[in-house]
Amino acid sequence: MNQDRRNSLRDAAIDVLADAGGRGLTHRAVDAAAEVPVGTTKNYFPTREALLRAAAERCVEQYAQIAAQLTAGGPGPRDREGLAGLLRGLLENVAGPGRPRMLAYFELRSEAARDPRLATILDRVATDDFTGLELAQRVAGLPVTPDKAAVVTLALHGAILHLLVDRPGSVATTAAGLENLEHFVHNLLNAVYPQEELERRP
Repeated sequence: MNQDRRNSLRDAAIDVLADAGGRGLTHRAVDAAAEVPVGTTKNYFPTREALLRAAAERCVEQYAQIAAQLTAGGPGPRDREGLAGLLRGLLENVAGPGRPRMLAYFELRSEAARDPRLATILDRVATDDFTGLELAQRVAGLPVTPDKAAVVTLALHGAILHLLVDRPGSVATTAAGLENLEHFVHNLLNAVYPQEELERRP
């Protein structure tokens, strides 16, 4: 099958999930979003389950592309400031061009609660997220432990949810400290890796 058309349909499925949620994901809705003749999506992905898995695989691919762009293909940030920039970039992407992908991702996670095969695809994102962010903290020269790395990752996941569902300037966004993403990531790193502890290191 035509790979470009397949990718276009998968991208359209992500847009539908972001705009209409899981209940709105139908073959006809994807046909309309991709501006292709009715029946095209069904030819590529015959069942709704196949369509969900295709969208999930596309989310995984896009996640890898964003991660590669933020690290510029290198091993990651070389110091604390570089790490702060990386984390800020992740959150800015979620609040901006990556918003549809993340909305679709959370819709897919909900579907995955009832579909083990879908969960297997999406688990790669979660695994890579924890592994990749722990490595980024280590490369940046911070005294990483699995617990500290997990705290940073889980805090970012919580921030992502707020950025997706709360309006800028809302009480929740302000309470979470997300009005200024640069301050948020610096405060997070300072909480997990206090500067005074780093200064006492041999």
